[in-house]
Amino acid sequence: MKKKLVTVAVALVLILIIGGIALARPLYDRYSYSDELADWDEYYQVSGEEIAIILQDEMVEEKAILRGGVCYFDLGTVHKYMNEIFYVDLEENLFLYTSAVDTIRITLGETFYAGALEGGDLGHTIAYAENDVVYVAADYVALFTNYSYDVYDRHVQVYTEWGERQMADIRKDTAVRVLGGVKSPILCELEEGDSVEVLERMEKWSKVKTSDSVIGYVENKRLTNEHTEAEMPVTSYEAPEYTTVALDGKVSLGFHSIGGVGGNDTLYEAVSMEKGMNVIAPTWFSLEDDSGRYRSFATADYVQKAHNLGYQVWGVLDNFNYANDTHTEVDVLAVLSSTSSRQTLVKNVVTEALRWDMDGINVDFEGLDSACGVHYVQFLRELSVACRNNSLVLSVDNYVPFNFNDFYRLDIQGQIADYVIIMGYDEHWHGSGDPGSVASIEYVSNGLDRTIEEVPAEKVINALPLYTILWKTEGTTVTDQYLVLNQTADYLSRMGVTPVWDETTGQNYAEWQQSGGTTCQVWIEDAESISAKLNVMKAKNLGGVAVWRLGYETPQIWELLQAYVNL
Repeated sequence: MKKKLVTVAVALVLILIIGGIALARPLYDRYSYSDELADWDEYYQVSGEEIAIILQDEMVEEKAILRGGVCYFDLGTVHKYMNEIFYVDLEENLFLYTSAVDTIRITLGETFYAGALEGGDLGHTIAYAENDVVYVAADYVALFTNYSYDVYDRHVQVYTEWGERQMADIRKDTAVRVLGGVKSPILCELEEGDSVEVLERMEKWSKVKTSDSVIGYVENKRLTNEHTEAEMPVTSYEAPEYTTVALDGKVSLGFHSIGGVGGNDTLYEAVSMEKGMNVIAPTWFSLEDDSGRYRSFATADYVQKAHNLGYQVWGVLDNFNYANDTHTEVDVLAVLSSTSSRQTLVKNVVTEALRWDMDGINVDFEGLDSACGVHYVQFLRELSVACRNNSLVLSVDNYVPFNFNDFYRLDIQGQIADYVIIMGYDEHWHGSGDPGSVASIEYVSNGLDRTIEEVPAEKVINALPLYTILWKTEGTTVTDQYLVLNQTADYLSRMGVTPVWDETTGQNYAEWQQSGGTTCQVWIEDAESISAKLNVMKAKNLGGVAVWRLGYETPQIWELLQAYVNL
């Protein structure tokens, strides 16, 4: 009997043990620490030569390449996160960096770089192209960029900003896991006394970054001595200094339209009414072919006469007058995207400016499309270096800024050019078939507001239209013709029309009917509308005023302009 009781007891104990194990197993599975190691290639989403990029405290979607022990970024990544000044010309196998005073050149695949002022050999390929993607060495980027990088096994840590970071020490050996939870795979191990940056603190876990920039999660109970540390910024980088050649006081510029060498003889006539003008901009230079050659009407005699009258001379370089005059198409993209053509153009126009003792160059490239954008900006950078090194004023003409023309990059122009001229007109333009004001007060004011968000106000010149457009609508057909300012009043008088001030546009407005059912409309530029625009410009403290063009004005307009520049 006793043996039977023992047997039963043993059986019961075994049953209880087995049942306890069965009940405890889920609890153990749930709360025990996993020792599964994370697959780093999977975690960083890399393969082959790829390494992940940790920018500040986040892994970005772009990847770097680790080749021969050298870290390379693709050019798109460099432009997006680090430095957009680098420029590539795949046709000529060149990689360029244009600073404030020099253009440094690399032949793709080579180890050395050279400019007029500096050069060197890195001992490894600086930049190379692969499947039409250009890659550039991280250490070369660092020569010209305010950033730091550290390369690890599967990732590179990049910093472009520095501030303070929240730190903590590890109180006991622990693991950094992919996610917060004891079952999450292990990324790496930490030892007691190691330091981590605390990126995000949650109830039981914290997102941290280790000293070798592994980002993962540790339990809060493993953290101690939480404190703040200042990050150490890069000290080896020296930002370029873009010096500016500026006039004393405000600029008062008159564009002088010259259709040939003989047009230079109209100088005295063109300025016969002016008061307070200090810059004249003759339309001298115009692209004439795809290689960067240009037509020139410049003469030393004109410059000398203008100087004697007290004017600086800023010769205008455009991309359309020769084409319009000769009905010859000029491929501006071909000119700007070819380093040889672009740099030949820069060299020649600057040489000619110095030859004729000009004071500056005005760039008026119109009708560009977005494909030209990066090449146009590179052209302006290279031209700015040549102008800066030769004490020539560089001014650039621009449309009123909108999203669709932002590839003209006013922000960059505001850095590299001496003056940014906004052509404050063409709100409604010749041939548009859309009657309206050429330059309403709201259009001008809003355009200037957008400009000075990107360009220092003292560099901004607003160009005023000394013309308007007469619109004629017959049924659904709209035609138009120009009316210059000094002819408009007489024309309206002959039409027997009395204009009325329109507060919305800041202009006098006239509308009448012609025989045959044609409706005529004109939003007038006159002393009142110009005065309204000058008041807006005064309030924004701009660098000056320009007028398109000399010969369209009245004496009263020059009185207003003189008062504006002498404020």
